[in-house]
Amino acid sequence: MFSDDDRTRLRTFLASNFLLSDEEFPFDDDASLLAAGVVDSTGVLELILFLDEVFGVQVADAEATPRNLDSVRRILEFVARKRSVDAA
Repeated sequence: MFSDDDRTRLRTFLASNFLLSDEEFPFDDDASLLAAGVVDSTGVLELILFLDEVFGVQVADAEATPRNLDSVRRILEFVARKRSVDAA
């Protein structure tokens, strides 16, 4: 699956890149980043670069969907799936 370290790195990235303090980022890992206004279309591109640089995960155009990138949990599960495919 994913580690607490991965979760922390992702949440830290979201908070720092989208100018959120800890108080502004209190929502749980299942909250929609799009609906909450945390990430917009440009933010998705920044997130994709982060996933490539930090986790070594390349996101194909067809994978850049809310199903994969709309919450902390979905992002981490997507990263875990990509890592398992790459390891196989």
